[in-house]
Amino acid sequence: MNQELPKKITVAITGASGAIYATRLIEELLKAGKQIDLLISDMGLDLLEAETNFDTSSKETVKEALIQGHNPTKLETYFQQDWHSPAASGSSAAKTMIITPCSMSTLAAIANGNSSNLIQRAADVVIKEQGKLILMPREMPFSAIHLENMLKLARLGCCIMPPTPGFYNNPESIDDLVNFIIARALDQLGIKNNLSSRWGCINQKAD
Repeated sequence: MNQELPKKITVAITGASGAIYATRLIEELLKAGKQIDLLISDMGLDLLEAETNFDTSSKETVKEALIQGHNPTKLETYFQQDWHSPAASGSSAAKTMIITPCSMSTLAAIANGNSSNLIQRAADVVIKEQGKLILMPREMPFSAIHLENMLKLARLGCCIMPPTPGFYNNPESIDDLVNFIIARALDQLGIKNNLSSRWGCINQKAD
């Protein structure tokens, strides 16, 4: 049975280090023609500014930095208290969501059904609507509390996907390491890509 690919995807950025994973993912989703609702927490904004030098003074400046020549109607940006976002309602939210990077506080809130900001509410909506929720927690080491929260969410059908790169394809740059992670994320979303060489094809360069 062919699984229908998501036309619209919710991407969320929280305050754990790794903004490059989010920006690279958004770039690839835009290339694939996907409609994106981007949700950014307050700490996620601080992260973007610190790690990418984006102008995060408004939703418009963030969108301008990310769109990079792609169709601007494909990306809508929301901050954490934008409760009128479609992502807050099961009647209009995308049924696919990925949080990258995902902070431990965000993961804990989702695991315990808290919805004090838009990102937490959007994740709660995806779970209750039996959609696909992918969490990319960026933390080390994990405490027993972190692991228990991840196990709880995994048992609910969420995909727990820490951004841990592989090295069998002999990465030569930070971009190679990031592409390895984003290739796996795109696989989870059902989006074909050639960002990174795959096991068994390590002598073949990605296009």
